[in-house]
Amino acid sequence: MAGISGGLATNYIYACTRMRVRRSRLIPREDYLRMLNMSLPEITRFIGDTYYRSEIDELGTSFSGINLVEVALSWNLAKEYQNILELVPGELKHFTASYLRRWDIQNVVTILRGKMQEVQPGKIKEVLVPAGRLDKVALDRLLTEESPERVVEALKGEQIYPVLEQELPGAIETGSFAHLENELYKGYYARLIADAREGIKGGKVFLKYIELEIDIRNIQNLFRLRAGHVHEDVRELMIPGGSFPVEELQRLSGLEDRDEFIDALKRRVKALPLLNALEAIRGKTALHEIEVALTRVQLDQMERMSKRYPFSVLPVLVYLEEKKYEVANLRALARGREANLPGERLQGYLVI
Repeated sequence: MAGISGGLATNYIYACTRMRVRRSRLIPREDYLRMLNMSLPEITRFIGDTYYRSEIDELGTSFSGINLVEVALSWNLAKEYQNILELVPGELKHFTASYLRRWDIQNVVTILRGKMQEVQPGKIKEVLVPAGRLDKVALDRLLTEESPERVVEALKGEQIYPVLEQELPGAIETGSFAHLENELYKGYYARLIADAREGIKGGKVFLKYIELEIDIRNIQNLFRLRAGHVHEDVRELMIPGGSFPVEELQRLSGLEDRDEFIDALKRRVKALPLLNALEAIRGKTALHEIEVALTRVQLDQMERMSKRYPFSVLPVLVYLEEKKYEVANLRALARGREANLPGERLQGYLVI
């Protein structure tokens, strides 16, 4: 904690300790395994007996079934993230706010896709998570716009506006927002890297994690592209800033033999958990199982780093990510039960 005044150091210690307390309250693995055998009403009741109770109770008169679960989870996640922003001090708040801007991308792209498909605003709102710069009021205003073009115009002045303005015509023409979304995330990670390199306290630690997250995201993208039999130039689809240069990612994408591709990845990485995960992936064919395995590595590495730097932004990021995946797990369980998926199949979608 050298270089930080006594009062601020105390605030850092307090904030990071609160993150560990919050992590201890997250739903444990054994409860997820129990929920695999529950019906949707039973899952809803289980969720309502946890710290999601206030949202379940408040929304229970307006929603039911899967819609109740979806909206309650979104509300709780947004509320918790806003609480974290109020809790963390100084530079931790700066990094945390920057990191949470990913939700602006997810929310805006969700709205754009919904407008393109003429989905009712109320249905779009159910899955939005107002946890970034764009709060509930701003998102509600976007939902009232009549078209994707009007949504983008309403975002003039926001960091993401230049990319949206440039990429929207192509997205509408092709009917796909994939390239637009990818460009938004490239800008997002570029800003995170710039934040980390500003020379303020905690920046080096923050940068280590962002590089890890970019690597995992790029490796996941390579597996997605292989699953889609995409073999052309993929450099535009990769996110710069990780430990893999974009040119190397392009070379890896050209390896047609799956074992050769995995071996090439293993020669490049150093972290043992990622090496083990890549070897385990060799026997997996389902894309969601591959993505879950890589996500688990990301969370494992985050936790390891947070233990090395216990009073940094990393304990905050660990909690933000674990909370996000708790909500994702509960959503997957609810949706899976509604679709009558067997428990053993559903388990493959959970990050536990």
